[in-house]
Amino acid sequence: MAMVSIKDVAARAGVSPGTVSNVLNRPGKVAPATRERVEAAISELGFVRHGSASTLRAGHSRTIGLSVIDIGNPFFTEVAAGVEDVVSELGYAVILGNSAASPEKEDRNLRVLAEHRVRGVLITPSGEDTARLDRLREHGISVVLVDHPAHRPDQCAVAVDDVAGGRAAVAHLLARGARSIAYVTGPLTIRQCVERRTGAEAAMREAGLDPEGLRVVRAATMTARAGEKAAAELVAQGLPEAVFCANDLLALGVLRALLRSGVRVPDDVALMGYDDIDFAAASTVSLSSMRQPTYQLGRIATELLLDECDNPDTHAHQHIMFQPELVARESTQ
Repeated sequence: MAMVSIKDVAARAGVSPGTVSNVLNRPGKVAPATRERVEAAISELGFVRHGSASTLRAGHSRTIGLSVIDIGNPFFTEVAAGVEDVVSELGYAVILGNSAASPEKEDRNLRVLAEHRVRGVLITPSGEDTARLDRLREHGISVVLVDHPAHRPDQCAVAVDDVAGGRAAVAHLLARGARSIAYVTGPLTIRQCVERRTGAEAAMREAGLDPEGLRVVRAATMTARAGEKAAAELVAQGLPEAVFCANDLLALGVLRALLRSGVRVPDDVALMGYDDIDFAAASTVSLSSMRQPTYQLGRIATELLLDECDNPDTHAHQHIMFQPELVARESTQ
């Protein structure tokens, strides 16, 4: 069966090949009625664009890259949903990369994205080194930070105030009457873990307590299984009055292990998570958590990225910082 061409689509829709090209590459420049006619012809004929050819002509593809540090975390699944909803409306595709918080793996993923000539990259970086991101920009690939603040004016970023989140979480536990608090965290090479700890210590200081009294339990990964191991350590060393976890997956693992050990939550130990993933409200004891606008992070970051790609001369870099929201449930009540 012969491949349907742009000329075939143009003939069916009664327009020029250039108009079909605009519908495929710059749909905003085509009148809605004409665009609908062309899209109908594309559907009827089963036209499939030659991606590699259009990439060579334009110098880039109709794809963007999304690099996250933990695709197993539902937080990033929701971020990706926000990204996908924006790009699908514009006829783009997303190439997803998972760095697993490894700078080496992140480097490899970014090289692959550059080889695919993506228009831009959305990234939750695995560290503070921006050299690899600068290399992308030198190749004409726009970059927007997601869930990570920017420390320079020539870059867009969409983030959540993790220091404020950590402060609010521990202030909630202190208001409940807890004075001995443990912080279960992932690797302290992850910015979010460090900043949530900073906020937790600030809350203790504001309550007149020594922030050094915050017991820190480090987990190798931010997963439910790692949370179970951390809970075993807490039980062995003597339980605090409250536990604050750097994310909900850790908290759900802690909860499961504590309940299995006969510890009552919240009567014996209050428990606080972070992210407010769907599983938080559905757990055996519903989990108090700090809610983040994850879907909005993905949408807004994508809109900023595509605006920078399409309007490089007029684009204004923005640093958008959301505030997390405390959601109190059974685990702290």
